[in-house]
Amino acid sequence: MTTQPNNPLHGITLKAQVEGLVERYGWEKLGQRIAIKCFIDKPSISSSLTFLRKTPWARTKVERLYLQTRSPKKNK
Repeated sequence: MTTQPNNPLHGITLKAQVEGLVERYGWEKLGQRIAIKCFIDKPSISSSLTFLRKTPWARTKVERLYLQTRSPKKNK
């Protein structure tokens, strides 16, 4: 197995990312932030994972939002 010390998502599953975002925002606000059908129309963890695993552009959006929610806030 290859180590990835500089990858901030290393060891964090897609399921954990989606669950964390749903816990933080709820489905409605998550669907507003990332406008994809699996977050808007009858959302579930299972259907979202299925879609995100097949759709690289959507997965990238989820990963970016997840990283933004986990990074420390900077004073503006």
